[in-house]
Amino acid sequence: MLGSEEVGSAYANPLKSIPSVFSRLAQWLQSASAEVWVKFLLALVGLGLAFATALFSTVSRDAGNLWATVILASMSLLLATLVGLVTVPYLARRVAVERLRESFDYDVTRAGIVYVLVTLVIGIAALNTGNNLLYIVVAAMLAAILVSGVVSAWVLRWLELDVRLPEHVFAGRPVWGRIVLHNPRRFLPSFSIRVVSTRKKRKKSVKQWQWEATTFAFPFNRPSEQQWLRLPDRRLRRVTVLPPPPGIFQGMAYFPFLPPQAELSADLELRFDQRGRYREDSFGLATRFPFAFLTKTRHVSLPREVLVYPRIEPTDEVFEILPLVRGEWESFVRGRGSDLYRIREYMPEDSARHVDWKATAKSGSLKVREFAREDERKLCIAFDNPEPGLISERAYEKAVDLTASLAWHFSTQEAELSFALPGRPRTRDLHEFLAWLAVIEPGTVEPGAGNSANALAEKAVSAGDALRAMNLGSSDDYNIVITARPRGSLPTPLWNSSYFVFAREDASPKIVSR
Repeated sequence: MLGSEEVGSAYANPLKSIPSVFSRLAQWLQSASAEVWVKFLLALVGLGLAFATALFSTVSRDAGNLWATVILASMSLLLATLVGLVTVPYLARRVAVERLRESFDYDVTRAGIVYVLVTLVIGIAALNTGNNLLYIVVAAMLAAILVSGVVSAWVLRWLELDVRLPEHVFAGRPVWGRIVLHNPRRFLPSFSIRVVSTRKKRKKSVKQWQWEATTFAFPFNRPSEQQWLRLPDRRLRRVTVLPPPPGIFQGMAYFPFLPPQAELSADLELRFDQRGRYREDSFGLATRFPFAFLTKTRHVSLPREVLVYPRIEPTDEVFEILPLVRGEWESFVRGRGSDLYRIREYMPEDSARHVDWKATAKSGSLKVREFAREDERKLCIAFDNPEPGLISERAYEKAVDLTASLAWHFSTQEAELSFALPGRPRTRDLHEFLAWLAVIEPGTVEPGAGNSANALAEKAVSAGDALRAMNLGSSDDYNIVITARPRGSLPTPLWNSSYFVFAREDASPKIVSR
């Protein structure tokens, strides 16, 4: 399931065998914490050797041995430099990652502002009057602020969060996600915990200063192959930062009390109005416990992504198309089979064993039975992705939703169904096709696998011949093609085996059968 991870039990299994000391040591040596300790111990050994060589260089200088002093001092400096270049950056990165993982945000509440103002007033009164009782009151109020910060941090620390999302999500339909919060501590509970989104609500692009990687070259006004000095450099530029993509949820889940070594879950209703890819890189655990002076939020790095399929609502366009498509499709697949399609006039190429003698006797002319070919009920739904600017964004979204609705409807019928999209291999997986439609844009296709078939298809699409790239006329399938092309630009051979739905700017698509 997308974005779903199982959380193990918080209790030990008594049936499991207790690992030996050597196995525990081996597991510890393979962990990331062992690598940190090894680096730290190597740094201590290196700095100890550097200090020892520095002491010996001092002894050599007092003894008057110049060369020994120079060699030992150089070795000491070299060892210290080596430790600084190899070990210190690694440990600094580890500390930065841990601090980022345990980063906290502080927001002062309205009650906190009032409390601070009252504390300031009492503090000023204590300074003016010199009353010891006021000093005690101010000290107690300041201590309450300190206790609030420390206790709220301890309430949030060590909590484990998991967000489970449904596998298949459609735009416009509410679904339920599950938020699981686990407290691994033995004795300390947590109070008044809220799980919130840490995504900043920004809808407009902003200008920001950012460092960009560049190359310092000399001489300046020469080609790169004639420049004899090229060094990596960085420059500061003012760039336009686009607003972040939409997040998964904007609500919150509230846990009033979380006991030690317990796991609680809350279901949260999610609703996505538009198709596309929604992502959250981190979530926040917030609390106002114990005095509601501060809202402290701990950032939890937990990447989650959900792919929202297009809408599959039964609109008026779908109800208008389905009877016409079914009639044209049945006409296309008529032939030999077990289901009677119609009784018609005898043709020279018909077999005599299909003559209907009762109908012949009633009408006075030779009649034959025509059957539907159940073994060849093959249908292909194709979306001819238009070029940018060919139709409006609203018409494009309606065409994508119509394609998804038709695919969902015919997937429940007794037919061999396939799907085609420019730049993609033909597939029979409905959800794979819906995933492609979820991220498709005019004139572009989400990059696919790097095999030769896809490369040839993408090359044909780039040349503007998307219909030919989909090979709609190379099989016995009946095609339903949703396109925005002019009617006169469609390949003539496709009219005999295809049903075209033209995306238009008005409310309903134009329907043209074969």
